[in-house]
Amino acid sequence: MPKAYEEIADDLRRSIRTGGLPPGARLPAETELARRFGKSVPTIRNALRMLSAEGLIDKRHGSGTFVRRPRTRTLRDNTRLQWDKDRARMPEATRAATGATEHETGLVLDDLVFFARYRELGAPGDLAEAFGVAPGTVLLERTYRTRCSAEPAPFSLVSSYLVRDLIAANPALLDETREPWPGGTQHQLRTVGIEVARVEERVTARPPTPEEARELDLPAGTSVIVLRKTSYDIHGRVVDVSVVTLPGDRTELLFTTHLERW
Repeated sequence: MPKAYEEIADDLRRSIRTGGLPPGARLPAETELARRFGKSVPTIRNALRMLSAEGLIDKRHGSGTFVRRPRTRTLRDNTRLQWDKDRARMPEATRAATGATEHETGLVLDDLVFFARYRELGAPGDLAEAFGVAPGTVLLERTYRTRCSAEPAPFSLVSSYLVRDLIAANPALLDETREPWPGGTQHQLRTVGIEVARVEERVTARPPTPEEARELDLPAGTSVIVLRKTSYDIHGRVVDVSVVTLPGDRTELLFTTHLERW
C-alpha cells in the first residue's frame, strides 16, 4: 500500500503532467499543502523531495517551490562527425549559418548564448600520453559553454586540448575572441593543413561533481555522461582531445552503424 507522501506525490505529479500546474508555476507553501492533504509538513516535504529527485520541481531558497521548466533536449549521433568534416570545406557563410549545437538541438543561432575561454598549460601525464608528447609540453585548453537563451544551464561542459606548436602557424587559432569559429575545430585544423581521418569517442557515466551539478542545473540523483573524444589526422597523429560532460536528464546518444552486406 502506498505511503501517504507517495500518494501526495502522485497527486502533484498528475497535476504537473496534465497542466494543472504548468511549467514555472509556484506550488503552494508546505503548510498550505499540509492543510489541503490533511497531513503533516514532514510528510509534504517527503513528497516534494520525491518530485525534486524526479526533476519535476525546483526549490529556490527564499522564493518557494516551482514546477521545473522543460529543458531543450540534445540528440548527439555519430553521423555528426562526417557532417563536421564536410562542413569544414564549405564557404564561410555556409559554415557560419549553423553549428554543431544547432544540429543537435534543432535551435537556430539566435536562440543561443556562447562562451569560450582559452588558456595555455603544460600537458599533464594523461594528455601527454594521449598526444605522444613529453609531459609539460604546452597545450592550448579551450573551454566552451553554449546554452539556450531562455534557459540558465549550458547543454554541456566542454574542454578541448590542442598542442600549441601544432596550430601556432595560424595566430587566429590562439585567439578566443575569434570564437565561435565557423566550421568548428575541423575547420580550424584545416587552416594549418591538418585533415582529421578518424575520431574515437569513449562514453562513460558517473555521478556529477558538486560543481558540475550546479553548472548543469541537474536534478538530484541525475548522472552525467562523459564523452572523451580523440581526433586523429591522416598520419595517425592525435590532434585534438576533448572531454564533453553531458547532463543525463536531457541528452540522448544515438549510434548508427552501417554493416557490409554478405
